[in-house]
Amino acid sequence: MHTDRVLHVSTADPTPPYEQLRRQLVELIGSGRLEPGQRLPPVRQLASDLGLAAGTVARAYRELEAEGLLVTRRGGGTRVHPEGPVPAAPLSAEQLQEHATALVLQLRRLGATDERIREAVERALGP
Repeated sequence: MHTDRVLHVSTADPTPPYEQLRRQLVELIGSGRLEPGQRLPPVRQLASDLGLAAGTVARAYRELEAEGLLVTRRGGGTRVHPEGPVPAAPLSAEQLQEHATALVLQLRRLGATDERIREAVERALGP
């Protein structure tokens, strides 16, 4: 699979580019379109293909590695974790807030009101 043909980053989206990329990779891994052990493009190559700074792609890869979805080995590149997701360290309060803010911004962009967002989050959290 050529990830650069599947991945895209929108400048019109208020979500930071690294987060757009991270989410798309999570979806590709979760759907099986990126299989365990499959190699991802090198940071510089993907950054060039998507018109991003290398640091943006590196941050997305680092976060996915911290989440247990990717593994990077010197000389072996970055690959989808060969055993599937492994338990990751809990999110820090700052990371949790970043994710929550990105979600709220995306839902507002899609036309959801704050009240509907609150209701949806409460339903998602369950009893």
